[in-house]
Amino acid sequence: MTSLFAAARACLDAATPDDKPALTLATAAAFARGEWAMDDDAPPEPIRMPGRPARPRLVHPRDLPRRGFGSDEGRAAFIHAVAHIEFNAMDLAWDAVYRFRGMPPAFYADWVSVANDEARHFMMLRTRLREFGHDYGDFDAHNGLWEMAEKTAHDGLARMALVPRVLEARGLDVTPGMIVKLRALGDHATADILDVILREEVAHVAAGSRWYRWHCERAGIDSRARFRELLRDYASGVLHKPFNTEARLEAGFDAEELESLLAQAD
Repeated sequence: MTSLFAAARACLDAATPDDKPALTLATAAAFARGEWAMDDDAPPEPIRMPGRPARPRLVHPRDLPRRGFGSDEGRAAFIHAVAHIEFNAMDLAWDAVYRFRGMPPAFYADWVSVANDEARHFMMLRTRLREFGHDYGDFDAHNGLWEMAEKTAHDGLARMALVPRVLEARGLDVTPGMIVKLRALGDHATADILDVILREEVAHVAAGSRWYRWHCERAGIDSRARFRELLRDYASGVLHKPFNTEARLEAGFDAEELESLLAQAD
């Protein structure tokens, strides 16, 4: 039986917008059939850049042009930005599987499922982007999601706190407004895709909450206090109001935690 960790590494290494989602879906399906072993004597390699296509060009976030939804080009750029997030999210899920060994089987089941969802999201967005006459790689993008993976490679607790519960949770806050704007413009096709993504991303953030608290309980750490410390050390300036309180509560935040986060947010 082949190692799940080797399979996850292969998904990380896949470099094209065709190969990465296709291999992700196939690997997740094999996992569901019980074809992967979760034991491997080889330790994870030091984190490095996963497989990436030659395009999009990666630039600093401040160098990305701001485009409105009023034109087809602006909406295509927006769809591309979301597709880029989903492309990165496949790697974030697979790196969680690959990097953090000795976890309960449910941990790996959660993150394989997340990778599978992210692959579907990317493929839906790429199809929609092509309907605008573009493809993935046509617009510049940034590398912020993977940079946070690099910062948290040493610590599963920090990874669960900062990637799902900070960066991905931001999507829960901003996506409803995007859906409203798209529907007002009559772009129901794109809005429908975002509806699917929003619904499924709640479960992804909830998985991060679940495993963050698992780490804290195992270490005897107060989860709320540690989360505030991690935000200060790694993610200052990334919390922005307003919060989608309903979605965040569903995704594993509690009312006291949200009140504290709102006090820290810009």
